[in-house]
Amino acid sequence: MTYVYYLLLSALLFALGAYGAMRRRSVLLLLMSVELMLNAANLGLITFARAWGSLAAQGAALLVVALAAAEVAVGLALVVAVFRVRESTTVDDLSELKG
Repeated sequence: MTYVYYLLLSALLFALGAYGAMRRRSVLLLLMSVELMLNAANLGLITFARAWGSLAAQGAALLVVALAAAEVAVGLALVVAVFRVRESTTVDDLSELKG
């Protein structure tokens, strides 16, 4: 299997995540879409690292994994805190929190 297939899969996953981020109203599904986009970027980074024999892109992919883990932890904590007050996780209800 050539690297083109991996890059096409990465682009497809990123497009699916971007579509989900634009169309979903639930904050949890929005976080899942962002996570899918980060994993698609990781797949592209690892594919280029493997194609060029470089370890720099693999280091960047490891950094993205750490960023994704922090995003999930902080995002879920915020969702739980807002759900306790508003009893809703839709993005439309959260837009009222703007100052």
